[in-house]
Amino acid sequence: MTRFIDVQDLARLANRKGLATCMVEMAEYIRQDYLRWHAFEKCPRMANHSKDGVIELMPVSDASLYAFKYVNGHPKNTRHGLPTVMAFGALSDVDSGLPLLLSEMTLATAIRTAATSALAARYLARDDSRSMALIGNGSQSEFQAIAFKMLLGIDEIRLYDIDPAATAKLVANLSGRPGLKLIVAHSVADAVRGADIVTTVTADKAYATILTPDMIEPGMHLNAVGGDCPGKTELHRDIVERARVIVEYEPQSRIEGEIQQMPGDSPVTEFWQVVAGVAKGRESVEQVTLFDSVGFALEDYSALRYVLDTARALGIGREIELVPTLEDPKDLYALLQPRVVEMRPAQQADSACA
Repeated sequence: MTRFIDVQDLARLANRKGLATCMVEMAEYIRQDYLRWHAFEKCPRMANHSKDGVIELMPVSDASLYAFKYVNGHPKNTRHGLPTVMAFGALSDVDSGLPLLLSEMTLATAIRTAATSALAARYLARDDSRSMALIGNGSQSEFQAIAFKMLLGIDEIRLYDIDPAATAKLVANLSGRPGLKLIVAHSVADAVRGADIVTTVTADKAYATILTPDMIEPGMHLNAVGGDCPGKTELHRDIVERARVIVEYEPQSRIEGEIQQMPGDSPVTEFWQVVAGVAKGRESVEQVTLFDSVGFALEDYSALRYVLDTARALGIGREIELVPTLEDPKDLYALLQPRVVEMRPAQQADSACA
């Protein structure tokens, strides 16, 4: 049997644990898995692009578990009442191929993306960082704000979005959180000025220039989240060229990240190297660091592992027969026999009355 977690189950899990606690615990799962980098079979995600968006599959596995995520990115969806990003994922046993978990991952991806951002910033931002500019106040923004508050102690967040309603939504959602000062800025430059950390999480599928070189100050840490597919960037090329760039998985980031603007031999460091202590994160107080984050399947593996462990511990979700249960594993045709087909509804009715 396979544990099934739908959207309401995942929301119940986050509320039972507390969203902030989920952020911290998932970040630790992600950190542990990055420390096992060489144990995983990895590849860039497989993408099917269209005029208005992209649909992607993101697989990864180690010797025990196989994970994949289906995810889309369609910025125009909000005009039709649909989220820009929608996702689901699965976790399976490598030895047998048995699916252990089928889970929603729209909400789980928002949590894991924010947890990854804040985890990276712990290695890359200055230790005294307390303020962050948050450019793009859509569906990911609250999660980023909470993660940076919990994992880094950020207590001031400057907000800007070209859509004032998005910023108003964010302020309404987070206004009750203690120890978090929210400042609405009138421009990107206004939000960024004097910030220790700058997070960009915009949605448009375009070569955008959200940040320009004149906005960047010595010692800043840049968390570039929105540029995550070919033809989609947020930073001016000169910023990328001058910063110390950390990526999740170089073969994928060369295709999708801010470094798609750069020559193929431009220097980058993979995040696992920093976590393992093989390479430094920040090299000096004055250095500008850039986490060129596109989202990598290893983080989804960690998120699915966390969801399965937590759902089992809290008794959340239900078991479904996603693959057949057979008396004779060689006799799949038996499932089509009238006796089997007719018994199933009756058995379900008996179970419901029990």
